[in-house]
Amino acid sequence: MFLKQLMPIHWQVYLAEVINEPFFKELSAFVENAYQNETCYPLKENIFKIFDLLKLNEIKVVIIGQDPYHGPGQAHGLSFSVPSDIKLPPSLLNIYKEMSKSSGQMIPYSGDLHYLAIQGVFLLNAILTVEEGKPGSHQNKGWEIFTNEVISQISTQNDQVVFLLWGNFAQKKSKWIDAKRHLILTAGHPSPMSANQGKWFGNNHFELTNAYLIKHKKNPIKWLMDIF
Repeated sequence: MFLKQLMPIHWQVYLAEVINEPFFKELSAFVENAYQNETCYPLKENIFKIFDLLKLNEIKVVIIGQDPYHGPGQAHGLSFSVPSDIKLPPSLLNIYKEMSKSSGQMIPYSGDLHYLAIQGVFLLNAILTVEEGKPGSHQNKGWEIFTNEVISQISTQNDQVVFLLWGNFAQKKSKWIDAKRHLILTAGHPSPMSANQGKWFGNNHFELTNAYLIKHKKNPIKWLMDIF
C-alpha cells in the first residue's frame, strides 16, 4: 500500500488498526493516483516527514494546521513550515511575530521549523497532501480520519502534552484530546484575515506552553532560534 510504505515503522505500531481500515486503503489509492497524474505537495517522501522526525513518546507540543501549502517548493511535511529559501508565508510571519513578542528575539528570515520539531513540537497538518494551486483539494478523502487517530494516540499514550489549536478547523480536533491529561490552548488562526480581526495577536500561547512544560518538569521550547 502506497502510504503504508512511506510511513515510519514506529508509527505503524500505534496506527495499525486505522491503517487496516477500508477508508485508509481508499485514501492510499487516491493519493497514489494523484501523485502519478497531478503535481502534488509535499514531495511524496515528505508526506510523513514530521512522523520521521518525532516518535510518539517524544512529543511535548502539538500544533495543528489544515493542509499543506499548495505553491511550488513551499510544503515539506511540517505544518506552517517552509524551506529556508522560500519567502515567509503570511500565517508563519504572524506566528513569528507572536513568538518574538514572547521571547524578545528578532524574527528570522528562514521559515524552516525543523528546529521546533527536534525539540518535541509535532507540526501536524490535518490533511497531509494537496494538489498544486488547489487548497483543500485533498479534503474529505480520509486524511481527517487518519489524523484524528494520530491525535487520539498522542493523547492516550502521553501525558502533559500541550495542544495548540488555532482556528475553527483545528479546534474541532479537541474532541480527540483528553483535557484532563493535557493542556489545550485555542486562538484564532494566524492568517492575516483572522489575525487582523484581533483573534491571534496577544494569545500568549508560547509563554503559556513553556510555563506548563516547566511545571511538569519538561524542558521549555526555544521558540525562536538565530536562523538568519
